[in-house]
Amino acid sequence: MIQTEIAIVGCGPVGALLANLLGQAGREVVVLEREADIYPLPRAAHFDGEVMRAFQAADLAVALSGCVRSGSQGMRFVNASGALLLERSSSAGEGPQGYARSYYFHQPDMERVLRQGLKRFPKVRLIRSCTLVAARDCGDRVVLEAMQDDSTTESPAENPTELKIEARYVVGCDGARSLVRQLMGSEGEDLGLHQPWLVVDVLLKRPVDLPEYTVQHCDPARPRTYVNMIGNRRRWELMLLQGEDPSVMTSDEAVWRLLAPQLTPADATIERAVVYTFHSVIARGWRSGRMMIAGDAAHQTPPFLGQGLCAGVRDALNLAWKLDRVVTGVSDARLLDSYESERAPHVRSFIELAVRLGNIIQTTDLQVAAERDRKFVESPEVFSFPLPVLGDGCVAGGFTGAGRVFPQPRTEDGRRLDELLGSGFSVLLRAQATGLKERAKAFAETELQVRLANAGDSVDRELLELGIEGAVLRPDRYVFGGFNSADEFDRVLNLLRERLCADAVR
Repeated sequence: MIQTEIAIVGCGPVGALLANLLGQAGREVVVLEREADIYPLPRAAHFDGEVMRAFQAADLAVALSGCVRSGSQGMRFVNASGALLLERSSSAGEGPQGYARSYYFHQPDMERVLRQGLKRFPKVRLIRSCTLVAARDCGDRVVLEAMQDDSTTESPAENPTELKIEARYVVGCDGARSLVRQLMGSEGEDLGLHQPWLVVDVLLKRPVDLPEYTVQHCDPARPRTYVNMIGNRRRWELMLLQGEDPSVMTSDEAVWRLLAPQLTPADATIERAVVYTFHSVIARGWRSGRMMIAGDAAHQTPPFLGQGLCAGVRDALNLAWKLDRVVTGVSDARLLDSYESERAPHVRSFIELAVRLGNIIQTTDLQVAAERDRKFVESPEVFSFPLPVLGDGCVAGGFTGAGRVFPQPRTEDGRRLDELLGSGFSVLLRAQATGLKERAKAFAETELQVRLANAGDSVDRELLELGIEGAVLRPDRYVFGGFNSADEFDRVLNLLRERLCADAVR
């Protein structure tokens, strides 16, 4: 019997990041991964600046910087004749999260960095070739049954090892077909998009005149997407039309026919050609007792915003500090109720925008496409990634800024803000808020272990932009609540104690 504080099912990017964050907090973690090794082919391709900030929280941003590229060129939506319809805003340099606004990467490279990070923590154990069979919530713990294939050959072992794991909490990061979600009995809310697309990844053999930016070709004859990934990697996503056979469309002959004239066999080799059905689904019930789900197990989004991986990383960032508090007894388990209530509305905003963009891209009706073109070509729309607020939960509802991610400017000594703040709660004050400094200092000395930070003009500007004198930040850098007076500060403090469910354990 293996005993642990937290078991994570699945060691993809979401599960691996969650394990890193929990390991950093000193928690005992067992990660069960079905595969023997990292899947070698491309999958996710994009993440945003907030995700790189999450990797910074796990002290992995520097290691990851060597295997990503900035996506400062943005994304363009064009019609069949190449006229611009929409454009995702772009800019060079650091964005509001302290990093570039977008990054492209090769997922196996990312996963290697994340798994290497796990080796820093003696209390974190990764068990590979391990398939979850069953899980039973016993009230005070969860008992998991799994089978581990100990074979080092390509053939399965004749007698796989039976494993039993006892964990105080379990998080299923086991993908769209999540067994943990099924065992929890969670159902999905369908947001209305289910469309098969052919995804083709190629490796260029020589320089080819292709765009540096991502292009969404809104062509009713064949909607398609082009992505400049990283290095010599390029991706095309091509919508399957009614009646097309996936097994035929993934053949080399069909792929080269679809990529011509942009690309020929002399220019590149096909690394992968596979048909995916793009879904838009949010689970109802991200937690059942001591079992939870995160990432694709909890939600699935079409790729038109490149936010699928980002959503899962935000899940991990939200859940890690809450699990740490609950496992250590600083907060009781009611704090975990805020996980879904905060994250589900937030991820819905991204999925709904992705569905909207998908409806624009996937139009195959010539009349509808012509009307769309008339609307957008005259005045192309510029859009940014949404900045939704968290839903109700561990936030001071009604207070300015509550539930928004706080930017990460550089401090006066050149560091990024989070380097100054550390890993817990923090209070930021404008320099002229002298009347609040003593009260904030007393707050910082409470049992909540809050850090008081004076970060200079850059933070002053961000607080001024929000219209507040100060803010309480959570460990995931979302604003718990902003305040402008001593009275508001006290009310935020009282709400923080209440929302942290700490009264019973103080």
